[in-house]
Amino acid sequence: MSDSSPLPPVRLHPEAELARAALSTPLLSRAARLARWAGPGTRVDAGGVLVEEQLPAAVELLGLTGDDAAAYAAEAWRVAVDAGLVEIVDEEAGTVRAGEELKLLTGGSPRDVLTVWLAALEAVVADAAVPDLDDLVDALDEGGEVDFSSLDWDPQAEAEFLDGVLGNLYLLTVSEDGPGDGTVPLPALAASMIVPDGMGEPTNDVLEQVSDAMMRLDDQFRVLEPVGLVDYRPVDEALMADTDEEPAATVDDTDVARYGMVRLTPLGVYGLRARLLEAGFEAPAVGDLAGKGADALLDGTARFGQSAARAETEQWLARREPLAAARELLAAARGADAGAPLRRLRCQQALSLVGAEAEPALREVLDDPELGGLARVWLSERGAAGVPAPSEDMVFWLTVDTLAAQLAAEGNSEELQALVEGLAAQHSGFFAAAWRVEHPATAEVLDAMGRLHPDKKVAKQARKAAFKARSQQGG
Repeated sequence: MSDSSPLPPVRLHPEAELARAALSTPLLSRAARLARWAGPGTRVDAGGVLVEEQLPAAVELLGLTGDDAAAYAAEAWRVAVDAGLVEIVDEEAGTVRAGEELKLLTGGSPRDVLTVWLAALEAVVADAAVPDLDDLVDALDEGGEVDFSSLDWDPQAEAEFLDGVLGNLYLLTVSEDGPGDGTVPLPALAASMIVPDGMGEPTNDVLEQVSDAMMRLDDQFRVLEPVGLVDYRPVDEALMADTDEEPAATVDDTDVARYGMVRLTPLGVYGLRARLLEAGFEAPAVGDLAGKGADALLDGTARFGQSAARAETEQWLARREPLAAARELLAAARGADAGAPLRRLRCQQALSLVGAEAEPALREVLDDPELGGLARVWLSERGAAGVPAPSEDMVFWLTVDTLAAQLAAEGNSEELQALVEGLAAQHSGFFAAAWRVEHPATAEVLDAMGRLHPDKKVAKQARKAAFKARSQQGG
């Protein structure tokens, strides 16, 4: 995933709701309980790890049972230290006390709570990228250093791989055509990192790499779930059983859920967006533009999907009087630059959400060569009286402007192709007149019509018209 282009906008849940979710996550709540428990008699080793003699008391405090109880308690303690809930008083003596951040969990704002949770998240993501601790112990050389070559493990590469997976999961979640708050199959997520773009049928070697990645991700998502980042259904253990063993029950190999299913929680979406922003990505959130001017709204939503653009625009309009908002939108929609057609389309879509109070603003621009067409559309759709008929020049200019906006918004989409076909079918002399339209995007639009129209004869007419338009514009 590249950081050179903005990610789709995300709809975040209210901070108060997210803060409550953070406080209720198993890992942060355990870490907070241990931080309140820590006192003058608590001892840690040189790395800030709770000494083994005190683990039973920590386990009992947390009410943990089972073989992994001590490991869960130790993990919660590490998070408490990393998130600032516990402070080391004297490293040599190994004494600790409750940290300043602990007060924020009960007396701070929702943003304060989320800041503490983000620190916990960073600690857990770092832990998730580390192989099994038993393997690390075996890899220690005599000097106390880890021999990474014996682990077949590159710490930086592993961290980058996990970051990439989490980035792809975020992108899938926030994309308008993605699963939204639905689950993503683990094989698809692993394949997004392994299978090269454009590869048809994956080779056996690639499939084996995807399978290995799935097993790594299965371990990692098990680690990430307790901090509230994801909801995770692990890989069915029957799939990992020894092939010589008799399966306990008949299983359906076609059930994709058996191979792991993962979903970002609303808290997880918030957390990953924060990490992406920290890493330099442009990761907008719906509502970011609500307090800015109409120029920022129209330019910003130009790259949004339709539903996100509508949600952003609704928040922007909610802060303004309808008539003043309409005037501001219309003023920002003017221009002859490459982005102007899409600004006008977003303006038209925004004005569709404004009531009859905005009518005076639309009547004020009826004679405007750039805005008169969309003003007539708005007024006519609302049954306004006394709307003058557009001139033929205005109709053609608005048509070119609309096609240019659709081309900028969607590229060579099926919807644009259908629009092009319908336009050519309804107006037999369209191309003979269209090349004369004094619009900066006329030639580009006619070129696109030549690419998109399936009828070779019509496509040729469009290309000829594009050539004439360029000649007229001196291009």
